[in-house]
Amino acid sequence: MARLSYLIRHGVHVAPGKRPRMKPIRLFHAVTITPILATTCAFLASAQSQSVEKKPLWKSVGFAIVKFNDQAPKSWNIYHTEKKGLLLVHLWKRYLLVDTKEQEAYEIDPQTVKPRGEDVEWSPADKPDQPLETPEWKTRDVGSMQLVKFRLGKDGHILELQIPILINGKPAY
Repeated sequence: MARLSYLIRHGVHVAPGKRPRMKPIRLFHAVTITPILATTCAFLASAQSQSVEKKPLWKSVGFAIVKFNDQAPKSWNIYHTEKKGLLLVHLWKRYLLVDTKEQEAYEIDPQTVKPRGEDVEWSPADKPDQPLETPEWKTRDVGSMQLVKFRLGKDGHILELQIPILINGKPAY
């Protein structure tokens, strides 16, 4: 008896000798409104995830050497992402994005770089439109390291990066 009253209250007709069936209005809701609600929820969830852009995590390069005017700077670090050839160089309070494939360097606003332990978060979307002037760009393999050396500006300082090379001869980062 309790089952019968439950079925009647929740929109299921029970007739003698027939199987329980759904009211036509409930069937309409189940077929039309439920998929519309599911689609709307999925759209809102994807829109929210796109609006909150997650910045990629740049990991610290383990074994690298940085020289600024042929001297080791007191404060420096090099970071890399999944994309080979892009390096984020932290030099004192300044950040440079170095693209070794395109032989370009960009000055990055330090406010856009967020430290996360030993790593940093920074989005390539924050990259400036124009690269720095980098004459005298030289790239060569020196044993187990790739040497990237360039001048910052026409008569500026010289930055030298030594990045590890894998056994197959390709840069590790």
